[in-house]
Amino acid sequence: MDNQLVSVIMPSYNTAHLIRESIDSVLNQTYTNFELIIIDDCSTDNTDEVVAEYKDSRIVYLKNEEHGGAAVSRNHGLREAKGKWVAFLDSDDLWTEDKLSKQVAFMNEFGYNFSYTNYEKIDEQGNSLNCVVSGPKKISKRKMRKYCWIGCLTVMYDREHVGLIQIENIQKNNDYAMWLKVCKKADCYLLNENLAKYRKGRTGSIRTIKTSRLITWYYKMYRLCEKKLVITAWYCTFRNVFFGVLKKIIYEKRK
Repeated sequence: MDNQLVSVIMPSYNTAHLIRESIDSVLNQTYTNFELIIIDDCSTDNTDEVVAEYKDSRIVYLKNEEHGGAAVSRNHGLREAKGKWVAFLDSDDLWTEDKLSKQVAFMNEFGYNFSYTNYEKIDEQGNSLNCVVSGPKKISKRKMRKYCWIGCLTVMYDREHVGLIQIENIQKNNDYAMWLKVCKKADCYLLNENLAKYRKGRTGSIRTIKTSRLITWYYKMYRLCEKKLVITAWYCTFRNVFFGVLKKIIYEKRK
């Protein structure tokens, strides 16, 4: 159903050297009825100039009043979204050209309100790392609490069914906090195809942070976003670590 508008949420901060490729991967979609909402978080590079090169009316360029992080940017974009479907793509990641068409068709065919796909890992220069990440065929609310099985760049959900999602302003894992909220409204289903490319290893990204700091951020997410008691938050955090190891064993495969 090509008449169903897809709102693509793209937070951006100092990725001028990469965002052009990400924007192009959206504009090159075979599914053309979308709005690309780019939310710049007070970048100090030339992101403005790069985005200004595009004259496509489907691009909406917003700027935060002050630097607030990815959670603030995603909240900003979600408030502006007008589409039936919401999808997410960070400003350093990529989609295959048929990602939207296949995912919209998949959700309409089976009546799903929340879905995700497989993705491939690439390095900062865009070279394949020969690793494809998948996940469970169905993720319930209970299963989502155990671990963030899904890659943000692969997600799509029905905004009309789920409603407006706004997340707490936490520095990291804010995408996981979002999926926990969405999963309260709809189970998540896997479209078992590789339709995205996840850029791993960019300096300063969460993908290069030490495990000890990641554990702290998961704890904060459970405490602040899920309102768990201290002991419950720590239990959920270490359970998360266990399932993270399990995911690497079961769902990360060499090409």
